[in-house]
Amino acid sequence: MTATQMTAGQGAEIKSGVPIRISHVSKTFGEDGDSPFQALKEIDMDIEPGEFISVVGPSGCGKSTLMLMVAGLLKRSHGDIVVGGKSVTKPITDVGIAFQDHLLLDFRSAMDNVMLQADIRGLPRKKIEARARELFEQLRLTPALEKYPRQLSGGMRQRVSLVRTLVHDPSVILMDEPFGALDALTRLQVRMDLEALWLRRRPTVLFITHSVEEAVGLSDRIFVMSPSPGEVVDEIEVDLSRPRPIVLGNAPEFAAYVDRIYGHFERMGVLHGIDVPNAQAGGS
Repeated sequence: MTATQMTAGQGAEIKSGVPIRISHVSKTFGEDGDSPFQALKEIDMDIEPGEFISVVGPSGCGKSTLMLMVAGLLKRSHGDIVVGGKSVTKPITDVGIAFQDHLLLDFRSAMDNVMLQADIRGLPRKKIEARARELFEQLRLTPALEKYPRQLSGGMRQRVSLVRTLVHDPSVILMDEPFGALDALTRLQVRMDLEALWLRRRPTVLFITHSVEEAVGLSDRIFVMSPSPGEVVDEIEVDLSRPRPIVLGNAPEFAAYVDRIYGHFERMGVLHGIDVPNAQAGGS
């Protein structure tokens, strides 16, 4: 089910995101040196407003490089990236970015960390604070408002980081392995929290992950990348109703998507089976 369709039981969807067009984009580091390194071959992606898009691939395939170029934090070597109808030539501002590390300041409370968005962007503090309190409540974080990062669990710190990413209602959310440091149960809960928040506002999301299951659990579409130099080897539309269930593994459709992606990784040599020698007669 794509972002342009109806969400089961929720009526017409809110769409506040903007389109992202990635056309023939490549990246080579050290182009002017003796040992250039091509991180990405030509990448083409057409992302619709309000879509949740995941990019999966092995380590070093250029997923994070692609995200940084979309954000305007890294120059592309060739091609064009257009966000909201404007070619990206400098860091974009209507964006929320989340990384694996929560990047919270130890000397500021949870609320004060979130309010950095208002301070840095010159936004009206009263409006941003009201939105922050709304998000804290939605994420069951109200008791953490005045606590410091050292007083919070890893999952709570990552939720505070999520509030900071979303508090200014950006049209584009860029996320690079935001759940990578969390334990399995906390990661599952934060995944469901993210989907619930995204369904309310419908920003356009580009989500970078190593987790195939996580990508299927969250995405409208998934782009599968090859090993370095990275290129798109498959584009998969995920036709599962929303909101997604807590446990997806029981659905045969879910398993089919997961198997398709892992199949690519096996064929590309990213995953290898284990050869078990035949047991000799007598069991010795």
